[in-house]
Amino acid sequence: MISTPFLRSMTCTVVCLAMAACKSDGTPISQAQMGKFDADLAFLRQHTRIVVLSGSPGGGQVAVSPAYQGRVMTSTTGGSDAPSFGWLGRAAIASGRRQPHMNVFGGEDRFWLGPEGGQYALYFKPGDPFDLDHWQVPEAFDWAAWEIATQSASSVSFRKRMALMNYSGTSLALDVDRTVRLLTEVDVATLLGESPGGAVRTVAFESSNTVTNAGSAAWTPPSGLVSIWILGMFNPSTATTIALPFTPGPESTIGPIVNDAYFGKVPADRLIVKEPVIFFRGDGQHRSKIGLPPARALPVAGSYDASGHVLTLVQYTRPAGPANYVNSMWEIQREPYKGDVVNSYNDGPAAPGKPPLGPFYELETSSPALSLGPGQRYTHVHRTFHFVGPEAELDRIARATLKVGVADLAGAFR
Repeated sequence: MISTPFLRSMTCTVVCLAMAACKSDGTPISQAQMGKFDADLAFLRQHTRIVVLSGSPGGGQVAVSPAYQGRVMTSTTGGSDAPSFGWLGRAAIASGRRQPHMNVFGGEDRFWLGPEGGQYALYFKPGDPFDLDHWQVPEAFDWAAWEIATQSASSVSFRKRMALMNYSGTSLALDVDRTVRLLTEVDVATLLGESPGGAVRTVAFESSNTVTNAGSAAWTPPSGLVSIWILGMFNPSTATTIALPFTPGPESTIGPIVNDAYFGKVPADRLIVKEPVIFFRGDGQHRSKIGLPPARALPVAGSYDASGHVLTLVQYTRPAGPANYVNSMWEIQREPYKGDVVNSYNDGPAAPGKPPLGPFYELETSSPALSLGPGQRYTHVHRTFHFVGPEAELDRIARATLKVGVADLAGAFR
């Protein structure tokens, strides 16, 4: 059951969103303008400082917010129509006030830590029930500004000291070092093994996220481990399909293909498992979440907006050998280190007749559970690529990375 206070806060968010979708002179921003980078950048600059990374030969730009925990708010390929790819939480941004549970600022790449739920949860106080009334994103990566350590035309670095307590009462001190960097055309071709080609407009960036145990005690499984968790929020549409390629094989030996039980089982008309790809709707019309375990997850995920001819890819680093991942299910867990590596969330009404949180959809990646001694560190890199262009060229990129063509993506739920 969804809590009344949480639903009330979401209702206020939707009302505020209508008020926030205006220019500085009070005139409304059209739906078309809200999809443009210049309009999104102007809106952001009304409310906070924005660092714009540039230098891409094609005109690509990336907007980063120090006040919103060093997150990438949005990006663009440049060009005559300059699209904006990140979903912005205009209500939270315009309010200037801290919101209950979570400040929904949006952004294509934000830093969180896992696990969310369970006996080692970071989002619930010790002894609290696992429900929305008691769920709270920790202030260090939800509200507090992050200090810029270094900055150049194409990159910006941040540092943040954090003190957290998990559900079991373990205190955790950690330092976070985060660098956001605009990727070059050579970087894109090298990382994906495929050159986009001259007819395709491209923007790509990465966040390199390093966590250091800043305490005097080692982080051990019995007291609770954390993971680096990067989430990207994107604009939904009825023409958007999310694609998660996976390692095929029998469930009897490899295990389940997908976890679709986060917010109740996902309906069959919203989730299709068709070897070797999982198709998931990114329409922002049904609250649901899926995840891939380590034995199934591949180091890439993506989505395709057939109406805008936009192919989005997410790539991340993971260790070569076996690793444990934290479990974020909202319950006391039998296996707290049998969690997912890649997740996707599709927003929608939290209950019949109630407004969505966004709406938006997310592509998420996580590091392994971090068993770190004092002074030890671990780095998780999360990369985002956007391609806009002719379907034939996007099809070539999609097949090389997601193992499926854009026609299959566009027609998956028809």
